Amino acid sequence: MEITNNSIIQKSYKKLSIQVSLNGLSFCCRDTLSGQITSFESVEFENFPKNYTIENALWKTLLDYSDLTKQYDQITVLHENNLSTFVPKPLFDEDYKGSYLQYNTKVFDTDYFAVDEIEKYEMMNVYVPYVNINNYLIDQFGTFEYQHYTGILVSKLLDLSKNDVSQNMFVHIAKTHFEIIIIQNQKLVLFNSFEYQTPEDFLYYLLFTAEQLHLNPESFKLIILGDCTEQDELYQKAYQYVRNTSMLDVTDLQKSNSFTTQKNRTHFILFNA
Repeated sequence: MEITNNSIIQKSYKKLSIQVSLNGLSFCCRDTLSGQITSFESVEFENFPKNYTIENALWKTLLDYSDLTKQYDQITVLHENNLSTFVPKPLFDEDYKGSYLQYNTKVFDTDYFAVDEIEKYEMMNVYVPYVNINNYLIDQFGTFEYQHYTGILVSKLLDLSKNDVSQNMFVHIAKTHFEIIIIQNQKLVLFNSFEYQTPEDFLYYLLFTAEQLHLNPESFKLIILGDCTEQDELYQKAYQYVRNTSMLDVTDLQKSNSFTTQKNRTHFILFNA
C-alpha cells in the first residue's frame, strides 16, 4: 500500500520510514528532494510499563515523538521478525505462499502471508507480517506501504557485491538474532536467521554455516554490520576464527545523513528504506 497525493501544493516532500519489532521501533524522516535523512529516533518497548500491550507501546511512542504525527507523502513500515524466506521468482507459486515458510518456522492456518517482490534480482520474499501492528498503524496513518526488513537488507548487499566474484559472508547483527547472507557473483547463495543468547551461540552458527558451504575460514571474507562494533565480543569471536573479518564500509550511506559510522551500520536497513 502506498500514500499518493496528486496536488503539488499539498506535497510535503518528506518520507517516514519505521522499522518495528515486538521489542521496539526506530524511525527516520527523509527529505525526498535532497535525499537527506533529517531526523532519527530509536525506542525500546522494554522501557514502558510491563503491562503494556504492543498497541499501548505504539500509542505511547506516537504520543512522545511529534515527527510521527506530521504530514508525509510516503510512509514505509518495515516488519522485523524471523518469519521470512526468499524464493526464486520462477519457482514461486502465489497459491502456496505458506508452504515456503514451513521448513524454517512454525506456521499456522490462521497466519497471514505477505510477499515482497525484489524485481531486480528476480526473488520473492515471503513472510508473516505483524497484522496487529499494521491494523493499529492504519488507524493512525491511513494508507502506508509495508514490507519485510530482510528484503532491503539482502537487495542492498547484493547491490554492494557488484563485480565481486568471490563468495562472501555478510552477518547482520541485532540484540537477540542475526542474519547470515552469503553472496557470490551478485547472486544470493544462502540466507538464514538465527537466535542467540551468548557469543558462543553466535560463533557456532557462523562456523557451522561456513562448514556446510565448504567456506575456508582462512580465505573467505566475513563482513559484519548491524548492532556491533569491533570492540564487541561477537566481533572478537568472529575475528579469532575467520581471518578476513571486517566491518561493512558505509561511507556511501553516510552521504545521506550526518550520523556516525556506527549508527549507519546499526541502522543500515532503516537508512536504506
